[in-house]
Amino acid sequence: MKAQVITLDAGKAGTIELDDGIFGQSMRADLLHRMVRWQLARRRAGSRKTRTLNETRGSGAKMYRQKGTGRARHHSAKVSQFRGGAKTFGPVVRDHAHKLPKKVRRLALRTALSAKQADGKLIILDEIKLAEPKTKSLVEKLGKLGWASALVIAGTELDGNFLRAAANIPRLDVMVAAGANVYDILRHDTLVLTKDAVTSLEARLK
Repeated sequence: MKAQVITLDAGKAGTIELDDGIFGQSMRADLLHRMVRWQLARRRAGSRKTRTLNETRGSGAKMYRQKGTGRARHHSAKVSQFRGGAKTFGPVVRDHAHKLPKKVRRLALRTALSAKQADGKLIILDEIKLAEPKTKSLVEKLGKLGWASALVIAGTELDGNFLRAAANIPRLDVMVAAGANVYDILRHDTLVLTKDAVTSLEARLK
């Protein structure tokens, strides 16, 4: 399929041929859901921790004699029934990540790219370069283009001026093609790819 290529000044810069196998996939919401869950699970710190019985401070001596008091049988005051005691089956430091086949991850990324293309939310840029790192001028350009929430993906390198200018703009993220992922694509309204990014993604996903 063919797509229009534009410039940062909203001018036309020709057309580009997009691979139907990458930008023309059918919608698979189940794959996108699995991929987003996989990404978010890998991001979780897993650092919640409560004290076990062995880690709780206190005496290990029996609280009172076993029989004759009319009270329940207890041994140590460190158990979970008492204030300051251990937590039964509490959270421990662990890794929340789970496995997802590489083929599924690749297909999910192709589905996300295809979904943006089908919705008319995929923009192809000639290049992302600025003469100077001015946020004000970049905001004006984005206003003319109508990008309120955009993910801009470049090829293998990012222009330093563009990166610095975009740093303070909310709902605008910039990354190289190697970092392209389903979660970031879906949480932005507009997906912007440079021609170099299209080449890199097609080489990565074929």
